[in-house]
Amino acid sequence: MERYSEVKGKNEREIVLLKAFPCKWGRCTFCDYILDNDVDEKKMVKINKQILDKVTGEYGVLEIINSGSCFELSKETLNYIKKIVEDKKIKKLFFESHWIYKNRLQEMREFFNIPIVFKCGIETFDDYFRNEVLKKGAKFSSPEEVAKYFKSICLMVGIKGQTKEMIKKDMEYLQKYFERGCINIYIENTTHFKRDEELINWFKEEYSYLDKNENIEILWNNTDFGVGGEI
Repeated sequence: MERYSEVKGKNEREIVLLKAFPCKWGRCTFCDYILDNDVDEKKMVKINKQILDKVTGEYGVLEIINSGSCFELSKETLNYIKKIVEDKKIKKLFFESHWIYKNRLQEMREFFNIPIVFKCGIETFDDYFRNEVLKKGAKFSSPEEVAKYFKSICLMVGIKGQTKEMIKKDMEYLQKYFERGCINIYIENTTHFKRDEELINWFKEEYSYLDKNENIEILWNNTDFGVGGEI
């Protein structure tokens, strides 16, 4: 399991994959990342400090991910992140947050006192597929409502059951309403969901041009940022 890396080329930054308490939502049917969660706080803090100590501050930007939301990181870990931010002169942070925490984002901004970009895993704007199939637990009325809270979203492409029409709408909304986005091409894991190769090939033909967009990143493999791997 790789837990530290540098993202080079586009949106250069350091990125760390930390351990956290169990995801508060924890019901997404397509996700097995939560297997990386833990309840042993002492162990988590020790691992997280070792990873954070690798941060150099070279780019002035640090992305912090964990198998859930930043609000599930321990208090001691958050305090250590703040120390790293100050010591390494980090000017911008990227965090992940589930939709259920949308009203708590300001807490993090006030704690770190530097600009924070919050990424929210929307997966798709098709309400039925998002909430009834993927069990994402993100209920909202429109992309405009999401954009009130999050400037950056994550979308999923290539799960059996998705359609071209869904993806076309997702790509339209991403470019119209959001400043940033990350598109995750589905990689099969321990869940029952299968990968739709035909749909992914179609997406490559139609939307590979988004790779040239400075504010949109496509993860053709879920370890493209250099972190993650087998749990």
